[in-house]
Amino acid sequence: MDKVPVTKIGYDELVKELNHLKTVARPEVIEAIAVAREHGDLKENAEYHAAKEQQSFIEGRILELESVTSRAQIIDPTTLSGDIVKFSATVTIVNEDTDEEETYQIVGDYEADMEKGKLSISAPVARALIGKSKGDSVSVKTPKGTQDFEILNVEYK
Repeated sequence: MDKVPVTKIGYDELVKELNHLKTVARPEVIEAIAVAREHGDLKENAEYHAAKEQQSFIEGRILELESVTSRAQIIDPTTLSGDIVKFSATVTIVNEDTDEEETYQIVGDYEADMEKGKLSISAPVARALIGKSKGDSVSVKTPKGTQDFEILNVEYK
């Protein structure tokens, strides 16, 4: 099986979600199914079908998180340093056309969250940045067309 790169913080969040699903969400949905069964005819019981659908989602997510956490390659950014962009780096870039600055941490697919500035390692911008250094320019093909960025800063924190 392939290893899944993940930051230490991201791994902890995945484990926290997995524990919540197993200890809180799963028992709640089992109880909801039991209550819905008591209402009689299951064919026309919307509560029962909704609870079963929720149970299916929870069980699927548990399997996914168990797989990811068992294959996780935990990378602690505080143990890394340098000006070269690697997994877990926090990178500040500037769009060379608009002068708009953005800061992202390059993280694993399962912890990516653009609203929190966490960019997936498989995203086109992240792939273009990996291996580059502070001061380098990169061109990235995006849905809006090719965009050019300059790397202003690389940190590991």
